[in-house]
Amino acid sequence: MSSPFTTSLVDIDKPADQNCIIGTTHFIKTVDDIHEALVSSVPGIKFGLGFCEASGDRLVRYSGTDDALTELAKKNALSIACGHSFILFLGPPTFPVHVLNTIKMVPEVCTIYCATANELQVIVGESPKGRCIMGVIDGQTPLGVESEKDIQARRELLKDFGYKL
Repeated sequence: MSSPFTTSLVDIDKPADQNCIIGTTHFIKTVDDIHEALVSSVPGIKFGLGFCEASGDRLVRYSGTDDALTELAKKNALSIACGHSFILFLGPPTFPVHVLNTIKMVPEVCTIYCATANELQVIVGESPKGRCIMGVIDGQTPLGVESEKDIQARRELLKDFGYKL
């Protein structure tokens, strides 16, 4: 006899242009390790991190350098409520591209689901044993294929951001 399994969507509650990273990891030590990795790689970084324990006390563990971002991370981690998941909110001027490889190199990090400022929903699976992140809905669907004019505009935007192509 199989156990019931359901899916649901969890809306990530955040300001419109707020960058976040969502992933899974496997150990309570992750909170401290991600914190240390971030402050070591980006001096003065502002962030908030929430992590859902999957066993033991099963608390939302948290850390950060910005009180508002940390509160946002705690609130959204509790909404996601999937074991060993984490959510990280980044304050300006930091973008995910600045820290993504650093986070991937933290030994406990298993999966990164997204790094985005788009509207975001987490697809959650649930059984009597617990909850899991099955994926994310990151932004909206494409409206077409870029034209030569769009390519030029994209490259100009990257130059404005300080990236060269």
